[in-house]
Amino acid sequence: MRKLSLLIVIQFIVQIAFGQALTVEKIMQDQSKWIGTSPSNIFWSEDGKTLYFSWNPDKNKGDSLYKFVLPDRTPVKVTPKERRALPTQSGTYSPSRSMKVYEKQGELYLLYTKTLKIKQLTNTIERESNPYFSGDETKIIFGRSNNLFSMSLEDGSVTQLSNFLTGSKRAEAKPANEEEKWLKADQLAMFEVLKERKEKKDEADKLAKLDQAKRPKEIYTEDKALEQPQISPDLRYITYRLSVQPKNAKTTIVPSYVTESGFTEDIAARTKVGSPLATYENFVYDIKKDTVYQVITKDIPGIMDQPEFLKDYAKKDTTKKKPMARKVIVLGPIWSPSGAYAVVNIRSVDNKDRWIMQLDPATGKLKLLDRQHDEAWVAGPGIGFNFGGGGLGWVDSQTLYFQSEADGYSHLYTINLVTGEKKQLTKGKFEVQQAQLSRDKKSFYLTTNEVHPGEQHFYKMSVEGGERVKLTNMVGANDVMLSPDESTLAIRYSYINKPWELFLQENKPNAKAEQLTNSLTDEFKAYAWKDAKVISFTARDGVEVFARIYEPTAKLKNKKAVVFVHGAGYLQNAHKWWSQYSREYMFHNLLVDKGYTVLDIDYRASAGYGRDHRTGIYRFMGGKDLEDNVDGAKLLVSKYGIDPKKIGVYGGSYGGFITLMAMFTTPDVFAAGAALRPVTDWAAYNHGYTANILNEPQTDSLAYRKSSPIYHAAGLKGHLLICHGMVDVNVHIQDSYRLVQRLIELKKENWEMASYPMEDHGFVEPTSWMDEYKRILKLFEEKLK
Repeated sequence: MRKLSLLIVIQFIVQIAFGQALTVEKIMQDQSKWIGTSPSNIFWSEDGKTLYFSWNPDKNKGDSLYKFVLPDRTPVKVTPKERRALPTQSGTYSPSRSMKVYEKQGELYLLYTKTLKIKQLTNTIERESNPYFSGDETKIIFGRSNNLFSMSLEDGSVTQLSNFLTGSKRAEAKPANEEEKWLKADQLAMFEVLKERKEKKDEADKLAKLDQAKRPKEIYTEDKALEQPQISPDLRYITYRLSVQPKNAKTTIVPSYVTESGFTEDIAARTKVGSPLATYENFVYDIKKDTVYQVITKDIPGIMDQPEFLKDYAKKDTTKKKPMARKVIVLGPIWSPSGAYAVVNIRSVDNKDRWIMQLDPATGKLKLLDRQHDEAWVAGPGIGFNFGGGGLGWVDSQTLYFQSEADGYSHLYTINLVTGEKKQLTKGKFEVQQAQLSRDKKSFYLTTNEVHPGEQHFYKMSVEGGERVKLTNMVGANDVMLSPDESTLAIRYSYINKPWELFLQENKPNAKAEQLTNSLTDEFKAYAWKDAKVISFTARDGVEVFARIYEPTAKLKNKKAVVFVHGAGYLQNAHKWWSQYSREYMFHNLLVDKGYTVLDIDYRASAGYGRDHRTGIYRFMGGKDLEDNVDGAKLLVSKYGIDPKKIGVYGGSYGGFITLMAMFTTPDVFAAGAALRPVTDWAAYNHGYTANILNEPQTDSLAYRKSSPIYHAAGLKGHLLICHGMVDVNVHIQDSYRLVQRLIELKKENWEMASYPMEDHGFVEPTSWMDEYKRILKLFEEKLK
């Protein structure tokens, strides 16, 4: 009884000391000091005996490197000397995995995986990069000054494999005419000195040609940039890409007003959507034949297909011109372990097609293995986005694995290049979010969300498909790093109200995970953080939409609600792990303590739910994505007892955009909204993101006009707060200023704007966070009456 009383007293003292009442100042203070720093950048030593990770339990200015020397469970800080000597996490293994080559600070190193011995291979002023092994493991291939070299592991000799030169080859002299030939012959016959000098020069030229024959062919890139040169495992074929950057693509400028110099300084930013793009050409150099030829893409199946949206702008064409082949970028090749096959990943520049094709390096011809077409845009886990290649790899010397959304969800497939057999290994209404091949190449290790869209678990499955054995058990997110011998799982784990910690588990189903780190501060742990419920509701078009709901107690409930709209569009936040929106999560706890109900929706365009959910916003941002948030607001009224006149909305970036669309196009649903760093006109945003969803403004103006809030500003009725960083190089503050001018001209008075002179897209300074969220809280407290 005395022990119990003592515990109560201690708990009371802790509560007084740290305080359990949340304030904006407390939430938005320096996160590492207030919450603690979770472990990150986890990696194993090559022998699997040491587990390294970045951590900061001492609240230093920057993270430090720590380690567990297993089986000991005591974290040890790695000394600067030991840290400098460690091999990099990146690098390439030899086919037998007996060696690993890597680049560190511009030099090459060789690691012997059995002995852990490290050998420095280069020590030069020039930078060596991108090292990998030849197919027979006798040489290391690397890049230096835009050229490929090989280094013999037997004697250390270095051989230049390519000779790429900028500019154009000098034009050869014109052949002499009959008069010039006669004069030259007469001069040589008349003057003995000229004759002797010519004989010496001819002999020197002959010897030079013999030496030149031993050197790689001169390949001139003219005014084009060289990209991704690589050589086949048998060192016969060099593949490379040349790109031409547009000369007339105008770059935006972001002025910085509060600077160290005292002068306004311009920050060079990005181009806007629809600006001219680079063009690409791919080539193969056959060293044996001393021949260069281009990889021809004009015959790729579907390359002439024109996007369906163009039908909305169709005009009668009396000239009957043939459609132009769409522009593409060729990624790769990826060579099979034996070097017998080369596969390239080809993306259309409009991102509506991905072709996986076999490249015949002897002819440059392409053969289709798989085509993924999407009238919206091709993306998804393991598939890549824009010019990202996605995850392609070899199960064996003739079987390729890849991921595709062919059935609506990102799943794992294989194709045999000899038989042509294609096989789908996983299937269902879930995503394969990561896939890696086991060392013996008999199994895949997969991270999927098949248990629940808001959970991530680790599985093992045969390379033939079939049963998936679930290896992790903790509800939430399990981010796994396998030990080199695959006996142990290092798990970075978190739950809704529990930030990330490091766990260790045996690689067996139903094995218990042991927590290794405790990163949270006592101050943070003193508050009982809400375990928000992950729910789902049916949207107006019948689609199941997931959300997080934060509910106050019946005693505190004030019938007010706030809908939070996450940013990025393609991002998941209605899940069962610690949110990357940690400040917003804590702010929602504060709102709940004040009696608000908070709804956080994975609206259409969010990640984790397959192709249809991802592309639901194609050609209309602010359509189904906004409808999902409006339907969520109606759910708050019908199920959670919220007053329909007391609902607010807020979010940043894409969330700021949706907030504006909500306030302008559904003004009777939301009484107040805070749009943070919002996109107000999609024609002003970047190309890589926007063109996938809305195409280009000059070709699909209808989509841009429907989707841009600035065209709908006249609909504002409720109270609007706009917050924007003035050195935002992602969504420029010009977006908000243009909207402000529009609101002024529309004679709207129920709005205000706060600008932050030293903040980029993601705020850094705690005082800026505090000011912004005090304004948001004030907006809801005053306007949701």
